[in-house]
Amino acid sequence: MNDATTEPKNWFDQGGQAYAQFRPEYPPELAAYLASVAPDRFLAVDVGCGNGQLTRQLAAHFSAVLGFDPSADQIAHATPQANVHYGCARAEELPLASHSASLVTAAQAAHWFDLPRFYSEVRRVAKPGALLALVSYGVLRLEDELGARFEQFYWNEIGPYWPAERKLVDSGYATLDFPFAELEGPSLAIRLEWSLDAFLGYVSTWSAVRSARQAGREELLQRFAADLAERWGDPASRQPVAWPINMRLGRL
Repeated sequence: MNDATTEPKNWFDQGGQAYAQFRPEYPPELAAYLASVAPDRFLAVDVGCGNGQLTRQLAAHFSAVLGFDPSADQIAHATPQANVHYGCARAEELPLASHSASLVTAAQAAHWFDLPRFYSEVRRVAKPGALLALVSYGVLRLEDELGARFEQFYWNEIGPYWPAERKLVDSGYATLDFPFAELEGPSLAIRLEWSLDAFLGYVSTWSAVRSARQAGREELLQRFAADLAERWGDPASRQPVAWPINMRLGRL
């Protein structure tokens, strides 16, 4: 394993490969729950699917799953599965037959959509009684002094480099217009134990980190990495990391 204190630039590499390697996986209970409240289990559609974190979990519960993302780089790093098909498409223009989808999901993606157009497209592709799920995970939590240093970094240091849409994620999409008959979902969270390398690899996938680097603020990132390394102890030791899962669920 590389010593993070001697090769810090590796912590902030970008691209679909880093995204696929470090982005946290959703707990299996999420896909199981969404399938349980869909009207049937024929077709699920994951919009803004990235490299398919939720898409491939839905495949365990549906006969067919379609994952769409506008980024060819993300689709290139999606893991193939027998009953999953990936394609490049915008959320507002889905290459789907009308009234064909039993479930439409958007995981950590809806804040990028033109929502009125996306909702219109959802109404077109969804069969009667289908479920729309806008899923996001909130700000991660570390314990003790690691958590305190991370919160300072997240809210005060890297905060100005987040796009405005990030506030929608931080609020759990609570302020999004959502003109559907709404359901209340279960309380779920992503829980992992990560080494320092894995944690900083995850941070490297943030759009705010990319923006900070483009603005010439590499020292801000390196200072945070050094501070975290000092508090982490053995970089190979695994620390608990958690993200609350937020959902807006609507019946079509």
